[in-house]
Amino acid sequence: MTDLSIRKVGRVGHITLTRPQALNALNHEMALTIEQALIKWEHDAEIEFILIDAEGEKAFCAGGDIAYFYRQGISGNHKAAQDFWRDEYRLNARIANYQKPYVALMDRIVMGGGVGISAHGSHRVVTDRTMLAMPECAIGLLPDVGGTYLLANTPGSCGEYLGLTGARMSGADCLYTGVADYFVVSEKIDALRDALLKDADLSIIEDFNEKPDSSILKAQQPEIDAIFGLETVVDMVAALSQADTEFSVKALKSIGHGAPYSQIATLAAIRDVRGSDLERALRNEYRFVSISTSEGEFLEGIRAAVIDKDRNPQWKYETLDKVPKELLAKMDRPAEGGDFSLEIF
Repeated sequence: MTDLSIRKVGRVGHITLTRPQALNALNHEMALTIEQALIKWEHDAEIEFILIDAEGEKAFCAGGDIAYFYRQGISGNHKAAQDFWRDEYRLNARIANYQKPYVALMDRIVMGGGVGISAHGSHRVVTDRTMLAMPECAIGLLPDVGGTYLLANTPGSCGEYLGLTGARMSGADCLYTGVADYFVVSEKIDALRDALLKDADLSIIEDFNEKPDSSILKAQQPEIDAIFGLETVVDMVAALSQADTEFSVKALKSIGHGAPYSQIATLAAIRDVRGSDLERALRNEYRFVSISTSEGEFLEGIRAAVIDKDRNPQWKYETLDKVPKELLAKMDRPAEGGDFSLEIF
């Protein structure tokens, strides 16, 4: 398919996203095709490890193909999105549990579905051009593809901060928060890729690995913990409003862009999975997304961000106190049609 290039190069299974005109957004067919390649290569004695990268000057993968979800959702076809998420989450779990090394070159923009096909790998490489974010609250979703699990395992209350504000992480921040393992300067990323394909030797990554500049998140950690360690989103917003610092003003503005329903669900999902595992995170996330096009705010979020591009979503639940408790309670019950489970792995 034209959106992907999947081939064996020597002893490496090489996957390249080839959809740069769409910032390499992940669609359903791409997710299924990647999964089939991984299944095949896992038992291929000639393959030492997997390498995933992307074409283009802007993005590794900027997320899922949300315009497709919008078209299907407004026509009443909610099953299309549900089927995609089940298959995508299965791919995310397969990557996390893969029996061979999985190397992801996370250069440039990494968001949404791009996080799911990279940050669960065994060898995650970022650069000085990496910009990783989970801004799903701003489109009426929540950090998914196992994002709540990744956020739950960041230092202190960084997960709550990143999930609620959608703040961008640099390569140095990715190392600090544990969503990446190696830092390579962008001018050398092509050389690293070529060397890995030529020699099929993972130790080569260490030869390219360098120490990045200081993490901004690390410097902000005390303020992050003081505010985003509070009990509720309401408490956090109040504390940000009173703080009047450069950090608080920017964070408050970012939170203001999010759907209140998504924010409450995001906070609950991150805290629920802290100390647990990826499967629980994917289960929780699926419970949310499975109703997001029919009962949630997702379609309006996509309309404002991608379709009309007015950046002015009209949320059904405009404030945190207006989010129905019965809607939030659905995250505590199995999804209609069944929860996501590794039993379908």
